[in-house]
Amino acid sequence: MRKFEKISFEQFKKDICDDREMYEEYCLPKRMSKNAAAYDFFAIYDYSLMPGEIKKVPTGIKAIFEPDEALILADRSSMGFKHNVRMCNQIGVIDSDYYNNPSNEGHMWIRIQNEGDVPYIVKKGDGMIQGMFIKYLTVDEEEEVTGERTSDK
Repeated sequence: MRKFEKISFEQFKKDICDDREMYEEYCLPKRMSKNAAAYDFFAIYDYSLMPGEIKKVPTGIKAIFEPDEALILADRSSMGFKHNVRMCNQIGVIDSDYYNNPSNEGHMWIRIQNEGDVPYIVKKGDGMIQGMFIKYLTVDEEEEVTGERTSDK
């Protein structure tokens, strides 16, 4: 199974605000064309970044997918190309065991920086990042890994 879900309203209240209407209105990620490889994530609310500013932005989204997959979060091309704005970690790798972890339900956040010279304005509903599911491989003869995720790290 592979799908996106909203975080619970309880988690939303903890992380974002106690606004049921805002919670009901925001959208799950979706592909914008039939041949798109990635899913666009949309802004929950309006925000802006001044030149040089860094901001942590909630997605309100968690994802469930197979154990041998990862969800890669990346800038939308226009962010860097047109506006010189990028995710601080350049690319996010979400592991399958991040889903419903005990500390934050698997709520994915992004941290972005405006490295341009003009304000970067995002309106509620604008595409802000993109996510792509990928299969991954592990090395042969790897020692058994038994650790389990116990937090959002």
